[in-house]
Amino acid sequence: MSKQLKNICFSLLQYVLPQHALSRLMHHMTRCEIIWWKNIQIKGVISHYGVNIEEAKHPDYSAYRSFNHFFTRELKESARPIDRNMNLVLSPADGAVSQAGAINGTNMIQAKNHSYSLSELLGGDETLASSFVDGNFTTIYLSPRDYHRLHMPVQGRLIEMKHIPGRLFSVNTATTKVVHKLFARNERVVAVFETALGKMALVLVGAIFVSSIETVWHGVVTPPTSPSIRSWAYDDDQISLDQGDEMGRFNMGSTIIALFEPGRMAWSDQMSAGSPITMGSAIGEKLS
Repeated sequence: MSKQLKNICFSLLQYVLPQHALSRLMHHMTRCEIIWWKNIQIKGVISHYGVNIEEAKHPDYSAYRSFNHFFTRELKESARPIDRNMNLVLSPADGAVSQAGAINGTNMIQAKNHSYSLSELLGGDETLASSFVDGNFTTIYLSPRDYHRLHMPVQGRLIEMKHIPGRLFSVNTATTKVVHKLFARNERVVAVFETALGKMALVLVGAIFVSSIETVWHGVVTPPTSPSIRSWAYDDDQISLDQGDEMGRFNMGSTIIALFEPGRMAWSDQMSAGSPITMGSAIGEKLS
């Protein structure tokens, strides 16, 4: 069987898998504190994915109380130097660029021959979607080897957060090429900030085996999931985060999408599909 056919079969299989049940199981497994069990999981991931544990603030794998504690590990300050320059847009995460560029009206590229709309991504909120028409976006995929804390690309004041329930398809490259409108179908958390570049939205997309999404101001947002969209509004200056500050984390890997208003910023040349990036590195700049 060819690799392409295997990828298609894997993607189609996900339609019938009990996605949320599997993620609940993963939630419990990755938080188990039985020493031999969590050590087997941690050593297996370090070996299989080539995790650079020496970057971690605590490089002794046995010191982590659970696999999830390891997976959301803090890094040494020197591991990700952050250029806190107000004219730059920084990467919110370690990972690989899936897509980056301009939003075509309201349409965003998922993969070749696949697109979705701003409104669909933002849970049908046409007012919020209108802020980003013809703006800029990037999609960053985090693999199991990556650092899984998420940080602010620019300084911002939180004005709104949404939890949008949905499916939990894998967000790897193979699946994004097959599952139509994947990022607008998966469960996700949308955080909207007011910044010097206008509104900025960070969309934290869940995936199969991603057992939890959390933010620094709310804590765990999901699980549990919800049958309908939940929204939170925040008062002026209630929550402000500096450029480079941690804003959230994935408990297991997934994807983050950043949205910016039109005419406010431009992506750097390195922002092409498949390019690796690290949290805190410059990926764009403010337009005067």
